[in-house]
Amino acid sequence: MHISINQFHIESSTSQLAIEQWDITDGQSWGVFATEGDIGSALGCLLCGEYDVDAAKVQISTGRIAQVSLVEQQRLLEEEIAKDDTDFLDKIDTGSTVYALIFQQSQSQSLTEQLIADLDLEHLKLSGFRVLSTGETRRVMLARALASKPDLVVLDNPFTGLDTAHRASLAHYLAQLAKTTQMIVTFNREEDIPDWIEQIALFNHGKLDSVMDRAEWESHPVISQIKAQSTTQSEQMLELIHRYQHSHHFDNPVFEIRDGQVAYTEKTIFTELNWRIENGQHWQIKGPNGCGKSTLLGLIFGDHPQCYSNDIQIFGNKRGSGESIWQIKKNIGMVSSALHLQYRVSCKAIEVILSGFYDSIGLYQQPSKKEIQVAREWLAILHMSEHANTSFRQLEYGQQRLLLIARAIVKQPALLILDEPYQGLDYLGRRLVKNTLELIAKENLSQLLYVSHYQQDKLESIRNEVEFIYDHSVNCYKPQVTTNIESQYKSHMV
Repeated sequence: MHISINQFHIESSTSQLAIEQWDITDGQSWGVFATEGDIGSALGCLLCGEYDVDAAKVQISTGRIAQVSLVEQQRLLEEEIAKDDTDFLDKIDTGSTVYALIFQQSQSQSLTEQLIADLDLEHLKLSGFRVLSTGETRRVMLARALASKPDLVVLDNPFTGLDTAHRASLAHYLAQLAKTTQMIVTFNREEDIPDWIEQIALFNHGKLDSVMDRAEWESHPVISQIKAQSTTQSEQMLELIHRYQHSHHFDNPVFEIRDGQVAYTEKTIFTELNWRIENGQHWQIKGPNGCGKSTLLGLIFGDHPQCYSNDIQIFGNKRGSGESIWQIKKNIGMVSSALHLQYRVSCKAIEVILSGFYDSIGLYQQPSKKEIQVAREWLAILHMSEHANTSFRQLEYGQQRLLLIARAIVKQPALLILDEPYQGLDYLGRRLVKNTLELIAKENLSQLLYVSHYQQDKLESIRNEVEFIYDHSVNCYKPQVTTNIESQYKSHMV
């Protein structure tokens, strides 16, 4: 498929896409790197005809184009939620099955079965879409796109949310697919760019900055420039946290679960979890897609219904002994894909940050002048002051995620739960957040519970791990707890 884009520019209150000239020849696959902004979704929408554009500026030869992006994923999840029939059933509606969603696009049983096998979805084909993990959902979205038999696929950070094994298998799958299907792959990690990509387009603030071959890209100074910028911004974040620092103190353990398990009628997710968090400890939770990492974090946060059927102690209270959920949540900050999806209320960007003081989704109380001042300072550091009164839903996905991270940190919680916090962030945003979390952990300003599938995202200050290991003898996961207290930073929470 041949694509020619000339003198194209589209702009909203929160973003822009500007391309002076870009020619993509028939059969040519490209990598796209953006220093800032959600270029992948914007390109997908442009090429799939979702923008009203002058035909002379965007010329596309005949063929079918499909896209895979976090925005598309969010859109499908919202459609599934809107169709929720739980009130009319004698069980919880978990959404359309994986098989049905893929077949819907292909109308071919054989192609559906082949995609399910190729993308390791066989064990999930009768599962509802709404109960899938982030990585599982991403594979379903790719299968749906390929089910339409496209001539060109726009893949927006296809490895986001995938565990190590599935990243490796998808990389191999895409390498084979590239022999027959043209692709445009956006990425925000330099290590994710596939070997078979020879041409790269660099976007800066939504504008096509330059195009280059692979050799030119590998010597380009943009990465070192962004690293320097993110270091400066993260130091500004830490200074802001210090400015409004306040004390936490809880007797040990901060959290403890004994013989913990999560089980449903049809299967057990994990069992035999014995885990104790002491003051000053930071933890990384590891394991493959679907093993129960987010479920475990839900037990701590209090959003999972089985948190009351487990033997849990948190902040000195035995869960279910009369404490309110708000008494627990006031000491916890949370970032997750589930929270991002739940944040569908109509509110302004500044109100998202302010809601962190009240642990609410949306803002329903009058904030103090000090709280408003702090929220405005966060917006300034995130370079989003001009969007203070912009609706959260009108912002790019990455901008939304940055606001949710600020919402989690703003009250400086005792526990900061970070479930794949970098999802949807551009390169600068990811570096900024990672640097800030490292500084928070190093100085014990909050205790981190951290989930990321990338080894490159490991924080040096985290020396304790909970890893989910599959036990075939019981057909479920058994979390393995590993501590290294001697290497742990000494607690000096003030």
